[in-house]
Amino acid sequence: MTGIVKVQPFPATKFFSNGFLDEFFNRGLGEFVGNDLQLSQPAVNVAETDESFKLELAAPGFEKQHFALNVENGHLIVTAKREEKTEESQPEKGRFLRREFRYESFKRSFKLPNTVNQDSISAVYENGVLNIELPKKEEAKPIAKAIQVG
Repeated sequence: MTGIVKVQPFPATKFFSNGFLDEFFNRGLGEFVGNDLQLSQPAVNVAETDESFKLELAAPGFEKQHFALNVENGHLIVTAKREEKTEESQPEKGRFLRREFRYESFKRSFKLPNTVNQDSISAVYENGVLNIELPKKEEAKPIAKAIQVG
């Protein structure tokens, strides 16, 4: 006699915890549409002080020679290029079972306000963060004036 067997394509107990959804959402979009598509952009923090604007661009795994900064038509263009080296299998390291480190090239563009002194822009790369300082023009800085009470 043959019985009816209920088939569950995904384990019901693991559907929401460490199961299908976790595996699905822990993948990058590149795994679904192909890794040739450039999807990653570094995260950026932008802050303003009285003296300047400050950009912090998170780009771990790069070195300062990988970056190029240009000002074109009122835009700051930040480019980073790093060639991916395919490492030969080294017996002491073993073979990769999962490889998630990626150092993808990127290009970001930021529209500069008219108050930025484009000739004094500076950048420093340290600890995986590219720090860019955009000093303000003198006429754009706030003026503090003390007024005497008579």
